[in-house]
Amino acid sequence: MAHQSHTASTAHAGQVASTEQALHAAHAEHDAHAGHAVDHAGHVDLFRRRFWITLLLAIPVILYSEMVQHWLGFTSPAFPGSALIAPGLGTIIFLYGGSVFLRGGWDELKTRTPGMMLLISLAISVAFIASAATSLGFFDLEFWWELALLIVIMLLGHWQEMRALGQAQGALSALAVLLPDEASASPMTAAIPSRSPTSGPAMSCWCALVRACRPMARSSMGGRTSTSR
Repeated sequence: MAHQSHTASTAHAGQVASTEQALHAAHAEHDAHAGHAVDHAGHVDLFRRRFWITLLLAIPVILYSEMVQHWLGFTSPAFPGSALIAPGLGTIIFLYGGSVFLRGGWDELKTRTPGMMLLISLAISVAFIASAATSLGFFDLEFWWELALLIVIMLLGHWQEMRALGQAQGALSALAVLLPDEASASPMTAAIPSRSPTSGPAMSCWCALVRACRPMARSSMGGRTSTSR
């Protein structure tokens, strides 16, 4: 009987140690996520600001697009230099609003992990080159308005994505605040002799808890569950 108790104690000690290591790793990961929350907040401001500025710049580009005018049946007022509105503002939109995707695509290319940023950067780069070549008289294509709309839509999508991620991390941080810094544990089971309550960090005390329940029963709480006899 004593041998069984010693075996159970040894097994429990090993399990508690492994569980405690896992929880400390999770706690360290949570601390890292706290820094990421700040990064996400900065990204939200970045994408929101660039979205609104790019949207304002895209409106004249769309209104002075011959293709859009033909589709909607209107003619924008002409004045000296009006032909340069789409190329000029389109270039600003590409360099200002699209620079986020160009840098992200370049980073993905360097790390050989192609993703959405690389795909968007390729799309806007092709649209910009084709539109610039058309403005210089090499092609008969008009993609300035498509380039502007694509960048505006992508900025809006990434703004909402960063916003959702920030809200999710904020909820996790709010839950973490509810956890106490100090706690006490008093394990009492048939396999482990009773000890006086021990105080310490909440995670360590939580790992040390061994609770008894009915056979085949389940519990939503953490820790090791021993079968009652």
